[in-house]
Amino acid sequence: MKILLVQDDEHTISLLLEALSTFNYQIKIAKDGQTGLELAKTFNYDLLILDVMLPILDGIKICRQLRQDRYQSPILMLTDKEDTNMRVTSLEAGADDYIVKPFDVSELMARIRALLRRSRAILTTVLTWEKLQLDTNTKEVNYAHQRLHLTPKEYGLLEIFLQNPHRIFSRSVLLDRIWSSGEFPGEEAVTTQIKGLRQKLKAIGMTADLIETVYGLGYRLKQEEKSTLHIQTISSSDLVKKRQAEANIMAIVAEMREELLKSLGEKFQVLELAIVQLASVIPEEQIIQQAQMEAHRLAGSLGCYGYPEGSKIAREMEYLLEKHTLSSQDTSVQLAELVKLLKQTLQQQPFSPVTPQPSTMTSARLLIIDDDRVLTERLRLEAVAWGFHVEVAANPKTARTLIALNCPDVVLLDLSFADDNESGLTFLAELSQNQPEIPVLVFTSNNQLSKRIEAARLGAHSFLQKTMSGAEVLTAVHTALNQNTITTNTKILIVDDDLTILNQVSSLLSPWGLQVTTLSSPQKFWEVLESTRPELLILDIEMPYFNGIEICQAVRNDHLWSPLPVLFLSAHTDIEILYQVYAVGGDDYIKKPIVEPELISRVLNRLERSRLRQKLENKH
Repeated sequence: MKILLVQDDEHTISLLLEALSTFNYQIKIAKDGQTGLELAKTFNYDLLILDVMLPILDGIKICRQLRQDRYQSPILMLTDKEDTNMRVTSLEAGADDYIVKPFDVSELMARIRALLRRSRAILTTVLTWEKLQLDTNTKEVNYAHQRLHLTPKEYGLLEIFLQNPHRIFSRSVLLDRIWSSGEFPGEEAVTTQIKGLRQKLKAIGMTADLIETVYGLGYRLKQEEKSTLHIQTISSSDLVKKRQAEANIMAIVAEMREELLKSLGEKFQVLELAIVQLASVIPEEQIIQQAQMEAHRLAGSLGCYGYPEGSKIAREMEYLLEKHTLSSQDTSVQLAELVKLLKQTLQQQPFSPVTPQPSTMTSARLLIIDDDRVLTERLRLEAVAWGFHVEVAANPKTARTLIALNCPDVVLLDLSFADDNESGLTFLAELSQNQPEIPVLVFTSNNQLSKRIEAARLGAHSFLQKTMSGAEVLTAVHTALNQNTITTNTKILIVDDDLTILNQVSSLLSPWGLQVTTLSSPQKFWEVLESTRPELLILDIEMPYFNGIEICQAVRNDHLWSPLPVLFLSAHTDIEILYQVYAVGGDDYIKKPIVEPELISRVLNRLERSRLRQKLENKH
């Protein structure tokens, strides 16, 4: 992945260069806007990171010009101005995302990965099997870099097998998927097309048979046990590499923090010279401007290294120096106090957000509406570590603008605002009326029963105290988000001959608003399936008459029920059983005895994925 970084601040460049290189991104640096624009037009980059304030040509103008020229790559804007107007201007100019300096490195990397994933999904999707590649965007198929010419039916068959590597497709299902409604071929047409596809693959040099015939059932992509285990090993290895990369980034931040702290002596000298100049009769403007620039750079970088309060103090210095007049004795005193406060702040331990367990990770949009800047900044950093995409509004007016720009998935709302006459309860009533699908959690230091009752009456999902830890608050937010995602119409069918398991699973899932149907006799499975029409099926493996693998196989071979998510619940740990589960089309596997949080998380995640897939299919 190639990234163009257009940035003139050396500290930010160094930090981003180290962090991005850790993830093996190739980075090109441009230190002024004109150079950045020319590079973006001349070369192909997967992502463009633009600072707003740049020499020669600012980032907004670059972004606007590139979009006018139909530039397709995602653009991420970096700025030190945390105001809604700048965000609106950036997005209207064509930016895909926007982040304010000082930024948390983990949040920035998460946003970069999200933009790159989104871009890859839009631009191209390449399915591979050994040396075979199918590009779903260009509809081209290559084997060992040789173009393979297929008929539309052969291409459709190949695509469906590559997209569903563990699924067995009967000939009737393939007829429904590949042939149009105006065509009426017999099932032998599937056999003919698969034979032709196999011959073309063999002629171009493929020695292994890509398509496996499962006698009595249909066809599937061939997957030997060794290759399946190899894929699982790679997946585990990738997870280890990702965690190692994140650990490397934190080590880089710590190392560069030390370098920054060592360079502070020179920066403080410039600021102290400005204090003297401001106190003089005729201040030397060049020194004042140099000090303003140093304050600007500190404001943009200190927060990145774990000193968010330091960034705020530096920002106050910058504004103070920007607005100074010739009569600046008071400004000199104020700047001296801020320099002293900054030195004290930098002697404290840097802030490091708590990293959650992987099972709590999310990618939802969280809007925090609160005017307590210190509290919201700490909560924002911790929420980013959980994977939330976070916006902060100091009052309901700003919140309305942010909601209009990008609707959040969940809202954390204070009930009172120091500089605003509007009550949080009034805004809660407005949200409940206009956007009832968004869960709103009241987050306040007011613990009066009357406030709790009023908040509940107006539709608040939860009432949280500000004495709670960040982890407790975010756990409540995460729970509300999952409860809101699944509606009370969501139905689940559980098939297990163990009544204790049926009762346990039912009692765990029912409080989440799920309609749970339990079945202890597999013989009645099909009539219960058709009468309840569930959105998720949970199967035991060992059962009398029909085992879970056989039932799953029957579901996958029915054209109406084949998309139904199937989750297996079993005490088996044998690799051969696991292979059979996934070979017949199982989506997930949970071992007994049941770990309650794991079961709930897997079920909710599987339902959410199913809903997202349906939305995508409906769009296309």
